[in-house]
Amino acid sequence: MKLLLRRNQKAGMLGMGKIAFILEVRAELTDQEKKNIEKYRLGDTMLYERDKIIDPGKGLLGLASRLAFKMMNISVSVDDLSNGKKIDCKDIVEMLAVEEQIREAAQTFKNVLTAAASFGGEEVIELK
Repeated sequence: MKLLLRRNQKAGMLGMGKIAFILEVRAELTDQEKKNIEKYRLGDTMLYERDKIIDPGKGLLGLASRLAFKMMNISVSVDDLSNGKKIDCKDIVEMLAVEEQIREAAQTFKNVLTAAASFGGEEVIELK
């Protein structure tokens, strides 16, 4: 598995708004890794999830707040990583933090795929 990351930016509305930062993530998977994802039904497995906590309030304002809350959440599943996903970030610091978390989650997922590939077999580990 290879993790592909692309950093982009776009200008705000009419070039006058704040710059938005976009992180695109995608995994390049081998055929065997794809088979194991399907075999073990790992597609919905959440690799990264970040929630921004807000007070939703009540009534119509609360409903609008809850909708905005859903839009601000960032999550990346195995399927997202396999198919590619764009993540909007408010600034470079947030983008780098998200990128680091996704790198760690992808490494853990790579370890899961490696373990899945060895079921039914034997692994020899030399201890020092």
